[in-house]
Amino acid sequence: MEPLEPADFERAARARLPAEIWDFVQGGSGAERTLAANRAQFEQGRLRPRTLVDVSVTDQRLTLLGSPLSTPIGIAPMAYHQLFHPDGETATARAAGRAGALMVAGIFASRTLESIAEAATGPLWLQLYWLRRRDALAAVVERAEAAGYRALVLTVDAPRIGRRLRDARNGFAIPAHVRAVNLDPALMAASHRAEQGSSGLADHAREQFDPTLTWADLAWLRERSSLPIVLKGILTAEDARLAAEHGVDAVVVSNHGGRQLDGALASLAALPEVAAAAPPDLPVLLDGGVRTGTDVALAIALGARAVLIGRPILWGLAVDGENGVARILDLMKTELDDTLALLGRPRLTDLDPTAVATPPPDHAG
Repeated sequence: MEPLEPADFERAARARLPAEIWDFVQGGSGAERTLAANRAQFEQGRLRPRTLVDVSVTDQRLTLLGSPLSTPIGIAPMAYHQLFHPDGETATARAAGRAGALMVAGIFASRTLESIAEAATGPLWLQLYWLRRRDALAAVVERAEAAGYRALVLTVDAPRIGRRLRDARNGFAIPAHVRAVNLDPALMAASHRAEQGSSGLADHAREQFDPTLTWADLAWLRERSSLPIVLKGILTAEDARLAAEHGVDAVVVSNHGGRQLDGALASLAALPEVAAAAPPDLPVLLDGGVRTGTDVALAIALGARAVLIGRPILWGLAVDGENGVARILDLMKTELDDTLALLGRPRLTDLDPTAVATPPPDHAG
């Protein structure tokens, strides 16, 4: 049967993928409370539809950091797409281009930055972790700018990797045939080694992620690139204000898909305070738990300019490569169009907090 919702791809991907890779993509940290809360927060959201509005034309276009987009639904940064399909990130980039959607490639991409850029017909941003090896970080930034990437997305909620028990129980490590090809193999060696009770990714992060990163270090990154800087992992008004004070160009409200601090706020629960604290010229994006076009509308009404989706993209990639990702994006775009029409708010700009009933309390606890 033709897939009619992302959950159809989820079931098909689970049947295809090895158990340890399924756990790697689906799992969260700790007891996975925040992972569950991300979905629960959306599921408890309620919209306030208006009637007798001309909705013969809906419009989900926007401009983000100077790039026109056909949809506010973008692709979140995720590592190692070749775990899910041989074409890896190039397939994902082609699908994003077909949808007119933003793609954020990960620093641990399994295809080169240049090949991803060649496959892309839409805007690309590059996600970064702050590495102890600043020379390696600077080299990746330089290559991204030369290849035409339009922004740098610094993940700021990972001074170390959260305790991901599924990976530890599986003794998960990245298979030898899949590599983070944009970095020195010696720098990535630990990610390919693991024993029962430990994770190669956690071991790698302890070796290579720099836990001394502070706001002051953003100046170093700014000196090395003219690209806009986006901070991913903001959950509080305090950090939103500090981001603005430090000249950041956008922020992503994110708890890393429930994979870092277990018990942290659900992304949707944190969104209103971040959006209220951010100045009008600081775009706020959101990721974490977005599964439907209705979820997208709810997030935009509560202050997001755009959303990024993660796991559903990998489900689509595992099932049918580029076409699977394109189908995921098409399903969500179509549902967003339906939601805008049935909500009586046919344009993204019509979405505001009055479209949402009083948001429920956060479910992380």
